[in-house]
Amino acid sequence: MLMLVDCSNCRTPLQLPPGARSIRCSICHAVTQVAEPHRSSRSPHSAAFNQHAPHHPLQHAPPGPLPPAHGSKRAVICGVSYKNTRYELKGCINDVKCMKYLLINRFNFPESSIQMLSEEEPELCKRPTKQNLRMALYWLVQGCQPGDSLVFHYSGHGSQQRNYTGDEVDGYDETLCPSDFETQGMIVDDEINATIVKPLPAGSKLHAIIDACHSGTVLDLPYLCRMDRLVLFVSF
Repeated sequence: MLMLVDCSNCRTPLQLPPGARSIRCSICHAVTQVAEPHRSSRSPHSAAFNQHAPHHPLQHAPPGPLPPAHGSKRAVICGVSYKNTRYELKGCINDVKCMKYLLINRFNFPESSIQMLSEEEPELCKRPTKQNLRMALYWLVQGCQPGDSLVFHYSGHGSQQRNYTGDEVDGYDETLCPSDFETQGMIVDDEINATIVKPLPAGSKLHAIIDACHSGTVLDLPYLCRMDRLVLFVSF
């Protein structure tokens, strides 16, 4: 059984380790004291729902630091193929390669300001694991200023999991599935919103292109646009 508590500051749902009397939120870093840990009635449908207690994404970082956050244009592009698993997808890595080419050659993004994650990357810190993707998302908004243009592109599996805070109309949170989601868990829309949406200063722009199932509300935005006519492409 999973033990869930809400952060006393930002209300983010946190998984409480068995026997723990306090937990630090990975989003706002507030410490929540728990007198007696309570158990949720939630029964995981698969190993994907057996999430580990959250950690700040910059803790326990793998070798190889992320590039310095700089410039008015910055992007995180992530392609997950789940190679040699029953979840394997075709074309996701090609998607991010094409996106990188587009950003550099059409929209003049400096190559050094693009963080690309895929299973083909030789450096461990650039593999699309949960830890690495969380770190990259924090990096994306680091030092963001008015006028900056940010891009987040994800190509891979998306899913849903039960919501226990009552902030989802359908009762489910949307999630992204990193390459190690079966053991490390998925990244929930609440965390994505808190990481790359809420910190944006007025005057900055974030374009998110999410090619995954259940992606319509994966950034947990307040409004949903339904397009029923020709969509014109707008440059960054």
